[in-house]
Amino acid sequence: MKAMLRTVNRVLIGVVGLVLLALGGSVLAIGLGAPAPSWWIHDGRHDVLLSNAERTRWRDSDWWWPVVIAVLAVLLLLTLWWLTAILRRRRLAEVLVDTGDGAGALLRGRALQNVLAREATDLDGVADARVHLTGRRTAPEARIRLQLDPHVDPGTALNDLTTQALTHARNSAGLASLPAEVRLRAVKHGEERVS
Repeated sequence: MKAMLRTVNRVLIGVVGLVLLALGGSVLAIGLGAPAPSWWIHDGRHDVLLSNAERTRWRDSDWWWPVVIAVLAVLLLLTLWWLTAILRRRRLAEVLVDTGDGAGALLRGRALQNVLAREATDLDGVADARVHLTGRRTAPEARIRLQLDPHVDPGTALNDLTTQALTHARNSAGLASLPAEVRLRAVKHGEERVS
């Protein structure tokens, strides 16, 4: 779902961008004196986008204003849906733990995030850790941001995270796998006083 949403988002942005670029570029070109094609909406550089006759042609028709309002309402709803889909953070509310009896148990996603973050922070050389669980409740995925102390080898910190904290979280939740995207950032060290 996430990959599909990302693809739809990029296609919509691309199409809207191309339409706006084509319209704006053509209006600019005609305004600068380029010849207008015969099918274009204005004739020359001093022509207005909508004349009085074009603006008022359908005003007296019974169907005009309901259609305009309906089209604008649909555009508004689609824009709001798109905006909320982009801005909404999808956190995994619960993880399904296989108990072996066929029923299963539910583990709060926030609890697993907190434990994973605490264990990652306890690792040697990690100043702070932020964990965000996404995916499905039967196949969670982790996004982890680690802030590393100065002079820490990132490879060692990543190895410790995968072999200790992630392995412990995967085993305790009874998951077959727990894929993780890890972003590492170094904390700037403070000024050292030399005496």
